[in-house]
Amino acid sequence: MAKKKASTGKKSTFTSTILSIFGENPFKPYNYKQISKLLGIKDKAGKDLVNKILIELFEDGKLSEERPFRYILSKAMLSQFAEKKQFVMGRVDMKQTGKAYVTPDDGGEDIYIAANNTAQALHDDQVKVYLFPKRKNRKTEGQIVEVIKRNKTDYVGVFTITKDFGFLVPDSNNMPVDIFVPKAAFNKAKNGDKVIVRITDWPEQSRNPFGEVIKVLGKPGDNNVEMQSILAEHSFPLEFPKAVEKEAAAIPEKISAEEIAKRRDYRKIFTITIDPVDAKDFDDALSLRKLDNGHWEVGVHIADVSHYVRPGTPLDQEANERGTSVYLVDRVIPMLPEKLSNKVCSLRPNEEKLCYAAIFELSDEAEILNEWIGKTVIESDRRYAYEEVQAMIEGGEGDYKAEIMVLQGLATKLREQRMKNGSINFHTEEVKFILDDNGKPIDTYVKVQQESHKLIEDFMLLANRRVAEKIGKVSGKQQAKTFVYRVHDEPNPEKLNTFVQMVSRLGYSMNISSRQKLVKSYNTLFTAVEGKGEKNLIETVAIRTMAKAEYSTENIGHYGLAFPYYTHFTSPIRRYPDLMVHRLLERYLIEGKGSVSAEDYEATCKHASDMERRAAEMERDSVKYKQAEYLQDKIGKIFDGHISGVSKWGIFVELKKSKCEGLVRYNEMPGDYYYLDEENYRVIGQNFGKTFRLGDEVKIKVKKVDLLQKKLDFVIVDTDQARGFKQ
Repeated sequence: MAKKKASTGKKSTFTSTILSIFGENPFKPYNYKQISKLLGIKDKAGKDLVNKILIELFEDGKLSEERPFRYILSKAMLSQFAEKKQFVMGRVDMKQTGKAYVTPDDGGEDIYIAANNTAQALHDDQVKVYLFPKRKNRKTEGQIVEVIKRNKTDYVGVFTITKDFGFLVPDSNNMPVDIFVPKAAFNKAKNGDKVIVRITDWPEQSRNPFGEVIKVLGKPGDNNVEMQSILAEHSFPLEFPKAVEKEAAAIPEKISAEEIAKRRDYRKIFTITIDPVDAKDFDDALSLRKLDNGHWEVGVHIADVSHYVRPGTPLDQEANERGTSVYLVDRVIPMLPEKLSNKVCSLRPNEEKLCYAAIFELSDEAEILNEWIGKTVIESDRRYAYEEVQAMIEGGEGDYKAEIMVLQGLATKLREQRMKNGSINFHTEEVKFILDDNGKPIDTYVKVQQESHKLIEDFMLLANRRVAEKIGKVSGKQQAKTFVYRVHDEPNPEKLNTFVQMVSRLGYSMNISSRQKLVKSYNTLFTAVEGKGEKNLIETVAIRTMAKAEYSTENIGHYGLAFPYYTHFTSPIRRYPDLMVHRLLERYLIEGKGSVSAEDYEATCKHASDMERRAAEMERDSVKYKQAEYLQDKIGKIFDGHISGVSKWGIFVELKKSKCEGLVRYNEMPGDYYYLDEENYRVIGQNFGKTFRLGDEVKIKVKKVDLLQKKLDFVIVDTDQARGFKQ
């Protein structure tokens, strides 16, 4: 008996030793030969014992079989070693090559994940990462050990059918694997169709997930199919649920006399809307009248969506889930059904409409002398397109020109005061397309923000600011009530420093010693780069140095606008946070009720911020698709452009008129071998010294258009125009 006990004890110690090897390297698979080598075992009997112990550990659930006879520490055992190892939680940024970066939830440095260490994580998943020991002068690396929350399971792409199975080649550049689809899950999809596939299973031993076709969208290249694909790729609903449509259909269009009696009546006061020429959802209107004391009364009237969309209803739940309307190149995907967004709530001319308003008494210098926030009823006298108002501002004639010019004068003074107080004048350009009847782009142009746009913007900024101050600005020992703010944090110091160095190398200077000097430097820089090749890059990177604006119940102010208090009050037809603001105003100012739960509202704010970012991605994708489609029949044609970026793959060139951006690969640049001088944003020819620098003007020829990937390949036509060319 004693001998047997000794043998058992030895085996137990030996087992623990083997298990500790897996514990020290919890994500590395071993077979019995590798374990034997690590333990210095060379004889066959010893190796057989190791193999037997590995099988027992596997049967006990302490090891998992990564592949036949190769074992790895099981998830159940992983927690026992967690105290000795460092783990972090974060979100995955997956690359098409299969490698990834994980952004930690605690805001730390991004963690590099090699392609063979991503487990079964996909883009934007919430994951648990094991950190490898930090090596000197190397980036932080790790291995994904658990997918805590899958971001999405539905993927869009082209369906390919082979003899025994089908598979989806995803459109997404962040999806590194295809999805296998068994024959039983084709659901009438045909070879070459654009489809949506839902992942149903991903066995541990399989490199690829398995899925089923849940919707056939149509043939690739069809405009409607591609726009639907963009929405589906970002998990945005393609249609409203029947319960939502039913609720919207039942809403009466006629306003009752009882409701009108509860509101300030502005139906006889001059009121207008100014919007894009093709807009149908008119959120905001401006009223104007001269008061007996000689001052001006300007009313900012906003569609009272909260009157029609009640909390907890199917309409409200759907609007909350969508968070925002999405504006693709050729269509609007509304947050609310068309009956509300384009009819009942839209402030259409010569129709009585219910509004929530901020009414201001202003001096000739746009000084605020009095204000009132509450519910109104209006009847717009005229619906203007921005172009009509701009023509009057530039000297042309038009309806109610005198009133328009008063509004323009007041808006200009509001803007001057805002800029004087430290608002940053970010410049952005928006590409627009002229489409034929089939949605195909036949021409492009860049939408420039003109005075007519700024007129509306300045009054909307005024209303948003004063509404936020009304609730958030308290005196003495008063406690501020929970509210929804639009916040914008200070620039990230590291990003700002990198940006300053970048513009310095490009010949521009910035003073960041104080906020006031930084703002002045930004505004001076944006003016200086106007019309230059580096404009797009500088403005894009400048925006990236800033924190992202988002919604929050915690007010930290709006850095970019230099407003201590700011909210979104002016677009409830297309933004859910504005609807939340209207409801809170009614609760606090009209009903006189107490504060709501900050925790509940913060969760909704975060979701709205996430959906806003998702909408921006969808809008960018639709622009990129249309740009690629615009150049699809222009292979071999020559265009003027400028160098908009340099990278290890080649130089990026943006075409002057259409703003289409394509890649010129180094191995396709004639006359020399080029290398990247990353620090100075240029590439240099090794033999002849030709230099291509960020911002340089070049002529390119369109070489290739990949419509499905939304990618463009260019070649440079004339390299002799490069800087420093030597014959």
